[in-house]
Amino acid sequence: MPLAETLSRIAAELALFAGVGFLLFALNDLFVDLIYFARAIWRALAVYTRYPRAFASELPESAEPGFIAMLVPAWDESVVIASMLRATTGRLDYPNYRIFVGYYRNDPSTAAAIAAVDDERIEAVEVDRDGPTTKADCLNHLYDALVAHEVETGRSAAAVALHDAEDLVHPLEFRIFDRLIARAALIQLPVLPLPDKYSRWIAGHYCDEFAEAHIKELVVREAVGAAIPLAGVGCAIARKPLAQLAAMRDGKPFARSSMTEDYEVGLTIGALGLKTMFVRLPACPGERAVVASRGHFPATLGASVRQKARWLGGIALSGWDRLGWSGGIGERWMRMRDRRGPLAALLLVAAYGAAFLWSQIWLAEALGAPIKARLDPMLVRLLTINGWLLAWRVLMRACFTSYAYGLGEGLLSVPRVVVGNVITILAAARALSLHLGGGATRWDKTQHVFPLELPQ
Repeated sequence: MPLAETLSRIAAELALFAGVGFLLFALNDLFVDLIYFARAIWRALAVYTRYPRAFASELPESAEPGFIAMLVPAWDESVVIASMLRATTGRLDYPNYRIFVGYYRNDPSTAAAIAAVDDERIEAVEVDRDGPTTKADCLNHLYDALVAHEVETGRSAAAVALHDAEDLVHPLEFRIFDRLIARAALIQLPVLPLPDKYSRWIAGHYCDEFAEAHIKELVVREAVGAAIPLAGVGCAIARKPLAQLAAMRDGKPFARSSMTEDYEVGLTIGALGLKTMFVRLPACPGERAVVASRGHFPATLGASVRQKARWLGGIALSGWDRLGWSGGIGERWMRMRDRRGPLAALLLVAAYGAAFLWSQIWLAEALGAPIKARLDPMLVRLLTINGWLLAWRVLMRACFTSYAYGLGEGLLSVPRVVVGNVITILAAARALSLHLGGGATRWDKTQHVFPLELPQ
């Protein structure tokens, strides 16, 4: 068999494999779109015509605001932690809270940075072992410190909020938690990455992904009755459910060996039959901006791959082992969507491989070689359908990114799809390698920066 014909057949087989997989994924995504838009239309006609829209700035203050504890785990965060703490205490519009910040005994620079912020509402908590361990382990030490504080002062927390050392906390965040935590076991606010003018492609693709996930995906997840997974930032857990998790795990509410302990907390609480809530609330009347957790995401390829490998490994691989498949149809559907990352990476490799082989054949043909790539009519129809579905998918990504960040970022989201695909492929390979090697046993964190300008 001539080499060109062999390459053409290999390309066709790769394209068929990728095409069928992408068709199933695209139809799945299209169903999510239909649910989202049907729900949005229904709420516009049946809810907002009868009740006024709510705004965070107009929420009535509680007669006795509940005590909210914020847990901030930190390892090697001396560059950002002091700025984060000063910004948080200076911006938060809430009278009754305490920030527990964890650091390791072999990380004196982070300890010094925390001590440099002189505020009685901040409590530095030393992890009495060399770091890094895991983020969950650090969180468990912070939980122990909270319990000790509650015993000493006689006041119990109404909610426990989670944030990272580089987060920009919204001034109205705790007001939302205080008013709504009695209605749900946990609350997740949107996470909106800050655009980075020095990394429009790597850091920028997080803007695209979170815009779609935290405007549409979590809304649909809640609508179909699935549990809301925590993002680890901009979220709060009611005190009793957190104590219930601690009782299930020998006093440690966060799964120490998990790479995605926040995700597991959300699904575990949902599996207990408790309500989980995603709250996307505009800050003020006349403004589109919502109350959200913001921050800079990794700006380099290596850092982004490491972070996404941790997410993919924790959710799709070890999460499958640890959490299994349970719950109703909506819950199982969403867990399937959560865990499709490695398969999506494999399909992308097949698709790019087919495209490369065909490009070489067509190039040789254009240069006069006596070869020709022959495509089966059924394969052409499959690729055509996928082409239209891809166009719709890219349009949706651009629309949601534009809504959150403006038209300029929305247009950039189109070519950034390719950037995201490359990162997904590399991250899936790293995640699989880590999983086969026994999983992550240490905090595989990335370097962080805190914004110089503080948007609302």
